[in-house]
Amino acid sequence: METIKTLIQSKFKALSLVVVALSFSIITLMVRIKLNKSFFYLFLVWNVFLAIIPYTITMYLNTKQKLSKLNLGFWVLVWLAFLPNAPYIITDLIHIRVGNDNWLWLDIIVVLSFALSGLLLFFLSLLDMQNLMTSQFKKIPIETISLIIIFLCGFGVYLGRFLRYNSWEIISNPQLLITDVLDIVMSPFQNADAWLFTLGFGGFLVVGYWIVKQTIPSHPHNPEDI
Repeated sequence: METIKTLIQSKFKALSLVVVALSFSIITLMVRIKLNKSFFYLFLVWNVFLAIIPYTITMYLNTKQKLSKLNLGFWVLVWLAFLPNAPYIITDLIHIRVGNDNWLWLDIIVVLSFALSGLLLFFLSLLDMQNLMTSQFKKIPIETISLIIIFLCGFGVYLGRFLRYNSWEIISNPQLLITDVLDIVMSPFQNADAWLFTLGFGGFLVVGYWIVKQTIPSHPHNPEDI
């Protein structure tokens, strides 16, 4: 319990940003429901819940003083499976065209607020995982690995938005997922849209990552180092 308390104190600024962002998102959604008499954007709540999962995982891992390599490897794989859900919310902007023109400006604010919350959770979780991995493996090229993860997330968002896969299907429907992924990898010219989206969306996330990394200072994994 003391470790969790110390962790929360060390992450107070980041957690405050998350709470403010999520609170604003929920409030704007409630206003939109009230004014437009529609629950259309309620799915954003589920999407942001999925975006919270990877950040929760890194928060949990940061409460552990000692982690076995096997245990850490398992949680990193789970984290990677859910991480694309955070930036995925940006693609929900396509739903803005399905709305009441009188409240179009409100729809934009609602979706953008949830998208920004997802991005915040994505970058904070990525930075947390960087600190965690650095504390466990001193010599790994963390920046290179982070860039690879970011572009993999871009590919994951493509799979979710256009091929309609979700994180659970890694377990529930792995054969079809692997088949589609291999098809994209083995036939790049026939799947140029997948590669263009991955590079474009990944590039967008890289720029955001660089900006956030310059803005939010890194913090140590071990509470004793604080």
